[in-house]
Amino acid sequence: MLRFALTRILMSVPTLLIVSVAVFALIRLIPGDPASLMLGDLATPASIADLQARLGLDQSVPVQFGIWFGNLLKGDLGQSISSQQAVLPLILSRFWISAQIVLVAVALASLVAVPAGVLAAWKQDTSLDLSLVAVATLLLSIPTFWLGLLLLLFFGLKLEWLPVVGYVSIAENPVAGILYLIMPIMTLFLHEIGVILRMARASTLEVLRLDYITHARAKGLTESAVLWNHAFKNAFGPTWTLIGLVLGNLLGGIAVVETVFTIPGLGRLLVDSIFARDYPVIQGCMLFVAFTYVLVNLVIDLCYPIFDPRVSAQ
Repeated sequence: MLRFALTRILMSVPTLLIVSVAVFALIRLIPGDPASLMLGDLATPASIADLQARLGLDQSVPVQFGIWFGNLLKGDLGQSISSQQAVLPLILSRFWISAQIVLVAVALASLVAVPAGVLAAWKQDTSLDLSLVAVATLLLSIPTFWLGLLLLLFFGLKLEWLPVVGYVSIAENPVAGILYLIMPIMTLFLHEIGVILRMARASTLEVLRLDYITHARAKGLTESAVLWNHAFKNAFGPTWTLIGLVLGNLLGGIAVVETVFTIPGLGRLLVDSIFARDYPVIQGCMLFVAFTYVLVNLVIDLCYPIFDPRVSAQ
């Protein structure tokens, strides 16, 4: 197990290094002078030169990368141009808001969709199976922004049960904070049910066709014992991988949902920074999202031996 964990951790290091180079290069490929774009039309040559010196843009590209990567290793992602805040604390504060929504939504979706997918596979081609697949396909087909708007119209404007605009931190007011997070969580919860249910059904169907399942039934085991004690454990591996991919994607990609519900999360920060031409924040957000994605998938890999003992043997 220790060797497996160390191997996965070492394999993630080159990935993070490549991502760092890619993020640095992408920012440098944007047309125009970053200092002029950040300062706007009223910028003077002196202010442009001062900002270029502060950002290290007056140096050659290799020197810029060396300075930036050296600061990165120290945990320094620079300073925001628009808010004058340190980038890393700003990203972490916004990331915590996004993480609350994503983690709860994915956890609830998994608790509902995985058993539903297993039952759909067990009752293949029955009315239950067809109904669950139809619901999953419908939820998967609705864009998250449209689903969020429907929830806003129904629960916020028509029923007036939940607040429509704004955000309150759970730390400041737990009750109000939960009320503001219900609809964003519900939006992601409904959408991800379709994704996870379809994968759970497909992987369970594949396992149910294997010979050892036939052998278990021939021994006289009940269908519930065959399904949950023998089929589920082997079928959950691909679904667990998908849950990790969904979690990694959502942690860095819920900008649309946060924009619909005016939630000041990481995605909203990235969108606002793009409009404000705040390149240090854009660069920091992109790097942090990539790091989060790699870290989540690393955790998923490390959890594999729990569900599949063959992994630890390898």
